[in-house]
Amino acid sequence: MHGTRYLFRALLVGLGLVLGGAMTAHAACTRVIQVPVSAIGQSVRIEGDTITGIYPDLLRGLSDKEGCTFALTEVPRARQEIMFETGRADLLIPASKTPKRDALGTFVALIHNRATLLSIQSNRAAVKTVRDLQDNSKLKVALVRGFDYGPIYQELIAELGKQGRLILEVDAVSVARLLKAGTADVTIMAPTILVGAVQGDERVQDILDKLRTEPLDDLPWGHSGVYISNTALNPQDKAALQDALERVARSGEVWKGFLRYYNPSILKGSIRPL
Repeated sequence: MHGTRYLFRALLVGLGLVLGGAMTAHAACTRVIQVPVSAIGQSVRIEGDTITGIYPDLLRGLSDKEGCTFALTEVPRARQEIMFETGRADLLIPASKTPKRDALGTFVALIHNRATLLSIQSNRAAVKTVRDLQDNSKLKVALVRGFDYGPIYQELIAELGKQGRLILEVDAVSVARLLKAGTADVTIMAPTILVGAVQGDERVQDILDKLRTEPLDDLPWGHSGVYISNTALNPQDKAALQDALERVARSGEVWKGFLRYYNPSILKGSIRPL
């Protein structure tokens, strides 16, 4: 009798350990995860109240698999950045890895990316470095407010501002319109962002076949992915999200998403898998 009782208890303990391990491996979030997003090519597409694209698709897939619910809300890119900095956003996605953001959140790399110099085709001399761009006083530069490709990029913004050559816009479509009108000569961003933005806008679609892409030696390949807030989330939710996103990164699902939304020729030189 006692042996049977001990065996039953052992089975219950063993079952509890197994279930506990399973729950730990795929722990559901304790609350809705707040994710402000901004339109950014095919990575995040916003049409009215509908939010789609590579990263919204990714988060919705996680909702089904991981038991975490994500509330996506549209904001301008600069506000998205500020909300993350002030702890009012749980995730910053997509985002390039930078030292400034590293102080605010835990980064999970999902893809390799590279920002390049983009312009309408012309016979001007090539620009090979950020210093070349700084020294060419004839070139007006339009950038998206809130984009960040690291310290060299931030130093460029400051210098161009001092020189009176900088135009900051709210999104990539606005930059494309300035390029088409000749108000700005060049921009810096991942080509997929600009291409994805102009594809769905009749006002600027005609510049697609005229784009000139120039890699800058001092803006090399880096990582793009998601930052998980260090302050907005409790430890359980932060750990659950980090675990889920790291498994997504290993799966290669993000690269498959880019292949679904973009022609491989567009991805060459700006996006590649981990």
